[in-house]
Amino acid sequence: MELYLKLIDVLFPVFFIIGIGYYLGKKDSKFDTKFITNFAGTIGTPAMIFYTITTTGVTLEIFTEYFVYALILLSAFALIGFFFLLFLKKDPITELPPMFLPNTGNMGVPICLFAYGTAGLGVASAIASVIILFHFTIGVLLASKKFSFIILIKNGPIYGIIASILFLYFDWDVPGYLENTTFLLTYTTIFLVLMALGVALTRLKVVSWKHATILGAVRVILGPIIGFTLINYLELSGFMAGVLFIQSAMPSAVLTYLVGSMYSKKRAVDNIASVIVTSTLMSFVTIPVVVYLSLRFFN
Repeated sequence: MELYLKLIDVLFPVFFIIGIGYYLGKKDSKFDTKFITNFAGTIGTPAMIFYTITTTGVTLEIFTEYFVYALILLSAFALIGFFFLLFLKKDPITELPPMFLPNTGNMGVPICLFAYGTAGLGVASAIASVIILFHFTIGVLLASKKFSFIILIKNGPIYGIIASILFLYFDWDVPGYLENTTFLLTYTTIFLVLMALGVALTRLKVVSWKHATILGAVRVILGPIIGFTLINYLELSGFMAGVLFIQSAMPSAVLTYLVGSMYSKKRAVDNIASVIVTSTLMSFVTIPVVVYLSLRFFN
């Protein structure tokens, strides 16, 4: 019974705030989330990366270790996604991002926070930082089929990652004023991006339920299976293994739709949106199972 109560404690806040966003999006079809997107991209996410990595007990060794683990997971996700897209006669290049870039920031970070506290928050952010980096490198490359350093230079979260690594490498103490400021920005960002996810679910459309359901299931079912396999192979244990397992189970990231909208053709963007919707809807069933298993076996 205690484990089930813990599961409710972990998931209810996240799903409730997503529900608020969904309600607002349904009530007002013109509800503007541009402010949230701009705030999260330029200020909120860089601050969250910095705070969660530098003030939660994460060391440079842990950051590097889980950064590498995330790269392994993403490689496996990309390989499987590529073959499933080929099988369904989809574009395996422009439609690949939602298959291998999970929503570890918007959903994964807060879920890991509530499941494992601030220690879990730090490890979750180390993993999420890889996905953020990939969105504006590999993600842009796949969507536009060309790479631009200008986009990378203008990307705020990249500087949050760089600043975090510098503080970890030189073992600098974070000044109180900086810790307090990024603390406030972190929790503000978590609330806003969860709400924005709910709003997005009212606007993204599914063009082919059959194909989108298959691809969405690949993301949220095979994802945690791959994560669990890696955990067993590396013989990982404790809350850090639990965080890796949870992050591997996240649905497709909404950011893949935003990047695709800027660089891909409309047909590819519509298919990306479809996978985001189906994987997110299915994750409301799969994530409770994954979190339950994480709390039971990785504590």
